[in-house]
Amino acid sequence: MKSSSLRYLTKEGFRTIFINRLMSVASVTVLMSCLVIIGIAALIFFNINAVLDTVESQNIIMVYIQDAATPEQTTYAGSVLSAIDNVESCEFVSREEGYAAILGNLGDDAAVFEGMDASFLPNAYRITVKDLSKFDETVAQISAVENVMNVRENSDLAQRLTRIRNALTYASIGMIALLFIVAVFIIANTVRITMFSRRLEISIMKAVGATNAFIRWPFVIEGIVLGIISALVAEGVLYLLYMLASVSFAGVFAVFGTSLVDFGNYALWLLLAFVCIGVFTGMFGSSVSMGRYLREQGKVVNDDD
Repeated sequence: MKSSSLRYLTKEGFRTIFINRLMSVASVTVLMSCLVIIGIAALIFFNINAVLDTVESQNIIMVYIQDAATPEQTTYAGSVLSAIDNVESCEFVSREEGYAAILGNLGDDAAVFEGMDASFLPNAYRITVKDLSKFDETVAQISAVENVMNVRENSDLAQRLTRIRNALTYASIGMIALLFIVAVFIIANTVRITMFSRRLEISIMKAVGATNAFIRWPFVIEGIVLGIISALVAEGVLYLLYMLASVSFAGVFAVFGTSLVDFGNYALWLLLAFVCIGVFTGMFGSSVSMGRYLREQGKVVNDDD
């Protein structure tokens, strides 16, 4: 196809958007709605993931060192624990710090420990892990470290959090994939309706020898432009909805000691995803719908170069 023909057909694609503006507005509205729902699903995933991260960070492993261990042996055990791959942090807790924490938690009842000192408590290390799916493996490695007397952990909570995270990931991927298919279907049918309204024009073009590529190109451009417009509008609508949600659900997230993730951290990625989805659905939907229409009309001819 010549460059002059390409420019002409591209202009035709933009022109048909204005000529069929009612249908274009309908297409943008429906596709924008799908993109907003996809964005909401993604933001829900990001926020629940942040809550899970907070809960995971509170799933502490306490490692108690044998009383007979020397200060050098205790320090060496800490260095070995820190070197374990899945260990996020390893903080030393002396017996004096542990004793002070117990007294602080007891409050007025701390009087029962009057006359006692911290000597009955072991030194310990407070450990957090990076990946809860490797929790049991990490606990086994910790228990094998020399001079470790006891390990206090909550593997049940770790397993539950891992299952929740996996289920959330699969559900989000499934929802996004389903909405993506719906978006393609909507664009394809919208373009098909547009083509039906212009069937006389298409028949004339075919009668004078226009190739399939010549006929398809304006519809492809129309689909791409509608996809980009839908992406931009969806980003703005999603931002407004998220700001409203930030005010409404701030108290709920405060209970978990966290807050809603900053929209700005994901705004660019969401916009790029929206544009890619919008362009692909517009281009793919237009091409598929146009090809099907031409086949149904029995007017398919070989494309010229």
